[in-house]
Amino acid sequence: MIHMGFSGAVTFFLVRVFKVVTPVKMTFEIYATCVIPISAFFASSLWFGNTAYLHISVAFIQMLKALMPVATFLMAVMCGTDKARCDMFFNMLLVSVGVVISSYGEIHFNVVGTVYQVTGIFAEALRLVLTQVLLQKKGLSLNPITSLYYIAPCSFVFLSVPWYLLEKPVMEVSQIQFNFWIFFSNALCALALNFSIFLVVGRTGAVTIRVAGVLKDWILIALSTVIFPESTITWLNIIGYAIALCGVVMYNYIKVKDFRASQSPDEIIPDRITKDWKFEKRSSDFYVPDNVSSNRGSGGGNGSLSDMKIDEEAPLISSSRVSHIGRMQLANHATGK
Repeated sequence: MIHMGFSGAVTFFLVRVFKVVTPVKMTFEIYATCVIPISAFFASSLWFGNTAYLHISVAFIQMLKALMPVATFLMAVMCGTDKARCDMFFNMLLVSVGVVISSYGEIHFNVVGTVYQVTGIFAEALRLVLTQVLLQKKGLSLNPITSLYYIAPCSFVFLSVPWYLLEKPVMEVSQIQFNFWIFFSNALCALALNFSIFLVVGRTGAVTIRVAGVLKDWILIALSTVIFPESTITWLNIIGYAIALCGVVMYNYIKVKDFRASQSPDEIIPDRITKDWKFEKRSSDFYVPDNVSSNRGSGGGNGSLSDMKIDEEAPLISSSRVSHIGRMQLANHATGK
């Protein structure tokens, strides 16, 4: 909740005070039908995901996050943005089996924490699908700053509800040691994380994002076992997570392949090639017949290209190729070939 409040305040100053970016045309209808549902599921994923840390270890949470492709695929099929396919079903089954094996090997298994984490995963998946369905349907294009500008304040309101009903009654103010710099640095890191997520999506490709996500999970699991001694990992944990990871890698490969196949040929051809095919009318682009060249030679060199009758209906080939043909013809004529 503090993170969302801090992010909302910073983006407000960036948009309204410093005018770093221009806000989009947001109507009440778009805000009520798009921003509020997305913010609600975003707040749900944050609350359930953070609450899970009170019951299960960091390493086990990262293993459970391997279910994210499964949840995203199921939500996409339910919302109609994706189709049920046999290869995808096999990948989802492989990931689910790996997570089940990893959960069975967890020493400090807790049902409540696992339910919290799985619920947060499905809430995040539904948020991603709703972002694609609602915002793209409305034709909205939000950059990292404007996304937080609209979503963070609304998420702050939704997060304040479970805080007031569940957390505030059991809080003892006398035992809270408030340190401004700890809270400020923590909120600043959360803001940088939110910005980086949107920037990575916009600046890199799908392969980079998915490979970086897998690498991040491995690093978090390794660091959690070093920093938190209670986060012990068994061989059954490793085997189960390795099986789930294989399914995630296969899922990422299929999605990237589908994305590349959906691109039109015009998007694949570089701009420099298309620019090369623009015909530019230069004197070297015209073919000079042999009889005209001989007449020019006998006439004392008084003739010019402007005196000739030249067909300006240029062939649809690149200018570099036409120039090459013209130069070859002139060179052959000069050498007497």
